[in-house]
Amino acid sequence: MKGLPLIQPEDASGETADLLAATQQALGITPNLVKALANSPAALRAYLGFSGALRGGSLPWAVREQIALLVAQETGCDYSLSAHSYTATRVAGLSRADAERARKGEASEPQAAAALAFAAALLRRQGRVTNAELAAARAAGLTDRHLAELVAHVALGLFSSYFAKAARVQIDWPLVRHTS
Repeated sequence: MKGLPLIQPEDASGETADLLAATQQALGITPNLVKALANSPAALRAYLGFSGALRGGSLPWAVREQIALLVAQETGCDYSLSAHSYTATRVAGLSRADAERARKGEASEPQAAAALAFAAALLRRQGRVTNAELAAARAAGLTDRHLAELVAHVALGLFSSYFAKAARVQIDWPLVRHTS
């Protein structure tokens, strides 16, 4: 079945055109996910606002990408997995081995490992983390600020993955498939 159409920047008008132009300017590309979100200026504005706000957060870029990889793997979203595998290894500085480990919720750096363990608990139990998991995250050096942002990154990853799957967004990144 055909998914949502991709709104091409040259065919857009008004707020949609402005949002697509801003994306192109910020990223140097307009990914298919953004073009599909452009079917609703409100949805696109929400996505861009949420992701833009989190870019200015306290979690290192590599950790943010590791979380995105874990979420993509857990949700079975090949679009998000492909996009974040690309950005993790080509922009955020992760090795391919680090990206593979992140998909399993693992990392060699202790703080990243704690962040991924907490993110995995959030995902697998729909936000119900235990007191022990919260304590372990704090013991590994994650502050309350980090934890709040971590939950937000998981939510952003869920939004992106669910949207990409429901809209049947065509993958425009080097293909990476989730594992069962």
